[in-house]
Amino acid sequence: MALYLLFESASGYSLFHAYGLDEIGQNTEAVRNSVLDLTRFGKVVKLVAFHPFSSALDALNQCNAVSEGLMTEELRNFLEMNLPKVKEGKKAKFSLGVAEPKVGSQIFEVTKIPCQSNEFVLELLRGVRLHFDRFIKDLKPSDLEKAQLGLGHSYSRAKVKFNVNRVDNMVIQAIFLLDTLDKDINSFSMRVREWYSWHFPELVKIINDNYLYARVTKFVENKSDLSEGHIPGLADIVGDEDKAKEIVEAAKASMGQDLSPIDLINVQQFAQRVINLSEYRKKLYEYLVTKMTDIAPNLASLIGEVVGARLISHAGSLSNLAKCPSSTLQILGAEKALFRALKTRGNTPKYGLIFHSSFIGRASARNKGRIARYLANKCSIASRIDCFSEVNTSVFGQKLREQVEERLDFYDKGVAPRKNVDVMKVAIESVLSNGSQEDDDGQQNGEISEKKSKNKKKSKGENVAAEPMEEDRPPEVAADEHASIKPETDKKKKKKKKQDQEDEVVLSEVNAHDTEQNGTPKKKKKSRVDLDNEGDIQTGTRGKKKKKKKVKAQDD
Repeated sequence: MALYLLFESASGYSLFHAYGLDEIGQNTEAVRNSVLDLTRFGKVVKLVAFHPFSSALDALNQCNAVSEGLMTEELRNFLEMNLPKVKEGKKAKFSLGVAEPKVGSQIFEVTKIPCQSNEFVLELLRGVRLHFDRFIKDLKPSDLEKAQLGLGHSYSRAKVKFNVNRVDNMVIQAIFLLDTLDKDINSFSMRVREWYSWHFPELVKIINDNYLYARVTKFVENKSDLSEGHIPGLADIVGDEDKAKEIVEAAKASMGQDLSPIDLINVQQFAQRVINLSEYRKKLYEYLVTKMTDIAPNLASLIGEVVGARLISHAGSLSNLAKCPSSTLQILGAEKALFRALKTRGNTPKYGLIFHSSFIGRASARNKGRIARYLANKCSIASRIDCFSEVNTSVFGQKLREQVEERLDFYDKGVAPRKNVDVMKVAIESVLSNGSQEDDDGQQNGEISEKKSKNKKKSKGENVAAEPMEEDRPPEVAADEHASIKPETDKKKKKKKKQDQEDEVVLSEVNAHDTEQNGTPKKKKKSRVDLDNEGDIQTGTRGKKKKKKKVKAQDD
């Protein structure tokens, strides 16, 4: 059976024919030995056809199709032109060796060409790749290297490009920077406290917050210059007038030493740096919150933006976090404790990064492990929805948070929580209803805009006969019209009630007459609902019922 080899290079498709397979006996070791020697390998494999790519974009499209296991129209035409044709109803006397099994299955489904991919074929293709520039006369090794380099860059660039708003790498960098800033601001503020305490030691006990301490240090500068006129400015910074008075009184009786102007300038500059870092930390936190609402809204609404960002950064990406089972997510961040427990055969940890969630802190010591396991389960569901859902919504996260709240109530009070199936049904219905409302709003806005455009197109000279509006009419006329409408509607309602009462009386008389004659009560021919629905039929049959009554009275 003849064997053809399909080789996809950066410059184009090539088809080779393998000879001498009986001598080799399909032994992979013999092929490996013959691959390095071109004279021996050239006797086994020969070039049949070569189809170069028209451009770099064409090469990128063909490469993407091969990587996804698809056969393009260009590849199909190349194979059908250069491979032997197979008659209908007969088996092919050759097979096509390919490197990718997915591509081989696609080729067989479309063209019915038998394909194979095994170690023997891969060794032959390895030899083809090694001596490819020798098989094609006009192709230089430098040209092939340039084509490979350009295709590699364009392919990698295309793979890296995806939705910019869903880039979780920004969240990973932001949470790392946020943790670093917390450590730096803490250490710098302690340095400011220690430095300025030589001049004003009483201020440390009055103000505990690091950010406020740095701002007061920048405002006060020299304690000897502090007077009662500075109380309003201190009250704006501290937020309490009593504390501002306390600072002024403590400055008058302070035990600190005096500092030179140069030392005070250095302290003020360092305090300003701490203030700037604290303000930047607030802006960075706001940025992290907005990015988490774009990337993982359900996870953020379930467990919080900071804890969710830490989970994503520890897993490496949102897709990696979505692939983790809930048992792995539960102890994510406690790997050292886990392996130490496995090594010493002790108790494994119950929670990792999710311990920073408020749910575990609210649970009792007995139920911390249970709520951690349940919370990890819900976090895995939320991360998978965020990763694979095309609709950016936080409805599922809110419903999952309600479930965790119900589970806490179940552990504390014994109130039975709702089932997950019911909660997810409600969430899906709300998402679908919101989507339909948005579509309806868009259609209504489009119709309104169309109507406005049509009205604008009308000329001013057209005379449209219309009644005056209520605003144009005098108020007395409008009031009279409203008053006349109300009694008319009341009269209609009274007429309907009278007609219904008369129908009931007629039916009751007929039934009573029938019971007196036969002695057995008969069923009503029409119910009350039928009378309401079939009012037109009743009006036509009333005369017949009255005639029947007269006939029966004459018989009696």
